[in-house]
Amino acid sequence: MRRLRVFESISVDGYFCDAGGKMDWAHAGSDDAEFAAWVGGNASGGGELLFGRKTYQMMEAFWPTPMAARQMPAVAKGMNAARKYVASTTLRPTWNNTQLLTGELLSAARDLKASDGPDVTVLGSGSVAAQLGAAGLVDEYQLVIIPVALGGGRTLFTAGRQLRLIDQRAFRCGNVVVSYAT
Repeated sequence: MRRLRVFESISVDGYFCDAGGKMDWAHAGSDDAEFAAWVGGNASGGGELLFGRKTYQMMEAFWPTPMAARQMPAVAKGMNAARKYVASTTLRPTWNNTQLLTGELLSAARDLKASDGPDVTVLGSGSVAAQLGAAGLVDEYQLVIIPVALGGGRTLFTAGRQLRLIDQRAFRCGNVVVSYAT
């Protein structure tokens, strides 16, 4: 059985987007060479990706471009080569190696986990990640904690969620990456 991971940037007070739905604050640390190298290595780790519609559209608009290849060549190469799934009832994907998940999200995710293949990472897609987590389908969370307090917004977690720390790493820019098993 495949493992399902969530990779998400969150504020220090636990939100994946602010009260207005914006995520521009989540790019902190891009000028930290050590953090940028970690991001590049993490993105080239293999596996498959799962997106919600909004995140897919943001990613599709950037990663296949020459600008992405210049700015972050290792990440762009990994993103473009990876098998991608998108959860949407309205979108028709055009980015290479992308398959539309059909049917109800939780059922489709269960089927994906039960199928043969590499692990699957939900990248961003906070709404999808929150639904999968609430249903107990997430095996691991890898969170980049950005040192900004938003004071409100949307969270990945329901009350009472217990997680077990499996790894942590702090960077000079103040970002901290933590991995938790469920």
